[in-house]
Amino acid sequence: MPDPRGQCALSVIEGKLSTSLLRGFFEDMIKSNGITTFTSESVCAGHPDKICDQISDAILDAVLTQDRFGHVACETLVGFNRVVISGEITANAKVDFKKVAREQIRRLGYTDSIYNFSDKSLIDLHIHEQSPEISVGVDHKGAGDQGMQFGYACSETKELMPTAIMIAHALTKRMDQVREEKLVPYLRPDGKSQITVEYENGKPKKVLQVVIAIPHEESVKLNKVKKDIYNAVVMPVLEQFGYKIDIKDLIVNGTGVWHHGGPAADCGVTGRKIVVDGYGGYARVGGGAFSGKDPTKVDRSGAYAARYLAKNIVAQKLADRAEVRLAYFIGAKKPTMQDVETFGTAKKSHKVILSFMEKILDTSVAGILKGLDLQRPIYLPTASYGHFGREEFPWERIV
Repeated sequence: MPDPRGQCALSVIEGKLSTSLLRGFFEDMIKSNGITTFTSESVCAGHPDKICDQISDAILDAVLTQDRFGHVACETLVGFNRVVISGEITANAKVDFKKVAREQIRRLGYTDSIYNFSDKSLIDLHIHEQSPEISVGVDHKGAGDQGMQFGYACSETKELMPTAIMIAHALTKRMDQVREEKLVPYLRPDGKSQITVEYENGKPKKVLQVVIAIPHEESVKLNKVKKDIYNAVVMPVLEQFGYKIDIKDLIVNGTGVWHHGGPAADCGVTGRKIVVDGYGGYARVGGGAFSGKDPTKVDRSGAYAARYLAKNIVAQKLADRAEVRLAYFIGAKKPTMQDVETFGTAKKSHKVILSFMEKILDTSVAGILKGLDLQRPIYLPTASYGHFGREEFPWERIV
């Protein structure tokens, strides 16, 4: 009898590999090899790109507070003592964009001139109204842009999210907490986490390594930083997930030195952390970023709808893993693609799962906005520590 893995390899060479054959091949490899690893990263709320995401979403929330039907596509760029805010906003609202930006910068801890970026930095505004060629579709309850969106869920964690990204987010959130509460008082805004998880037979088994990058005062030696991060951040977070590592498996500031972070060291832009915002690389990424966009933009609302569907599929034990796929064109009222992949873990037929999806959420643009109640100011909290796996958001509800 022919070896199916040999058939798969031959199909790759001949360029004839089907999705089902590829899926079966990798599932078989996981079972036969037993051990695999996966790495995900997250960033602190004071990371330059996240500063931009939070300014953009704070502006969105400010608009929606006054006009729930406001149209917003707001981009932010931060650099050395400068903030640039640009985009299209059409709404019955009066928002002091500079004030909103300064409030976020101050909240994130950039108040000291030593950072060469603060709430006193110069702010350039370049805001205009939405193009009438776009608004004509949106005003008739159509999608604000074309694009494809993917939502994912799996049974690895109680949040039905991949393990690595959930731990990575928990690490960056804890890093911000110990800095803000002065539990580790010499830390400065900005920072990143990265975690490598070992899988055995497709299930997370242990944490192999944690990488932390965080700026700190020059007077503090790296050895002390490493010990404090290990004791105050890494161990408490890993214990929450049922894991632990030895301090030798922790890397802090890989070059050995990091004193000056923030936008003066590394320019930031809205929407540049879409893998951090999603599933940590464990699932496919759609065509656009989330932050700064009102929910008529399906880059955002479609991704939330897809996660809602995928999470409920797994929560109802219709499958152990689910990836929901949606796609729209500009002005489209309904998706041009709506499907689901369960990676061989389905407990019910594909037809039954599709029927379940249709019952719990109408994926027309108007249906998503109404079904998930998205036209309200709920977006600033999404702009740090990930958009998924957090119960406070409506797309995380279980039916």
